[in-house]
Amino acid sequence: MNPPLQCVTVTENKAMPRGRKPDGEHALSNAERQARHRARSLTQPATVVARLRRSADRRSRPQRWRDAVVELLALQAEYAAWLDILPDSLRDSATAEAARSHRRSRPHSPRRDQATARLRA
Repeated sequence: MNPPLQCVTVTENKAMPRGRKPDGEHALSNAERQARHRARSLTQPATVVARLRRSADRRSRPQRWRDAVVELLALQAEYAAWLDILPDSLRDSATAEAARSHRRSRPHSPRRDQATARLRA
C-alpha cells in the first residue's frame, strides 16, 4: 500500500545570486559603472576584428551549373592547347600521359557540342 500524501511547503529560495559582489562597501551606481567602463576603454586599445563575408551568389542553381560546365570546358580546351605545345622531351612524362587520358575519356559527340553551344550563348 502507498504511503499517505503529505502537504509540504518549501520556504527555501535556491535561486542563483544576482551578479557579482561589489568591490567596495556598496554596489556601483549606473553612472559609476559607466565611468569605470569609459576609463577602461580609453586605456585599452580597441581590438579590430575583420569579419569577411562572401557575397551572396544570386544566380539560380541551374545557372551556376551552366557556368561551371562552361568553365570546365574552357579549362579542358586550355589543357589540350598546353598538351599540344608540350616539348618533345616531356611528351612521354606521367603528366602528359594523364592529360592525354583525360582528353580521351569523353568522346566528342554532336549532341554535347550542341549543348555546349547553347550554354555559351
